Amino acid sequence: MLIDLSDVFNLDGKEASWEVPLELKEFHTGGNVYPVVSDEPVKITVQNLGNRKFGLSGETSVTLKIPCARCLKPVEYTCGLTFDEELDMSVSGEGRKEGSEEQAFLSGYQLDADRLVCEGIALELPMRVLCREDCKGLCGKCGKDLNEGPCGCDTASVDPRMARIQDIFNQFKEV
Repeated sequence: MLIDLSDVFNLDGKEASWEVPLELKEFHTGGNVYPVVSDEPVKITVQNLGNRKFGLSGETSVTLKIPCARCLKPVEYTCGLTFDEELDMSVSGEGRKEGSEEQAFLSGYQLDADRLVCEGIALELPMRVLCREDCKGLCGKCGKDLNEGPCGCDTASVDPRMARIQDIFNQFKEV
């Protein structure tokens, strides 16, 4: 959702607030797509601090459905996001692109609330999500979910340097 900031940008000391719905239905990151299960409206306040500087604050909450890193069961992960940034528009366009990330969600007098939320989610998202701390994951051989019980696969691991010798023993094994 685009928010027009022209009224705030043109008058020093002016402050405006918006509560806009989140139009984001999926979050894309690193080749993965996570559906948005639930969200709250994005509350944004922009204040003209004078001298072409602006304060941006706000909050929202977004719940994503992410697969467990061990067993791949879907897990609902909630990101509680708060924004508190100072935007300096006196820096030239090139300097602003190099020095900060605000260029992604701010274009001229338009603020893209969905892109602002996406950046917040990208910073908030953990490296991996688990369905529970003691998740046992999947069997490396048959793929059975080990949280439901053992699979019966041979879990003895052979040193790869000794695998050839193990093959020779298996050939001469008595039946």
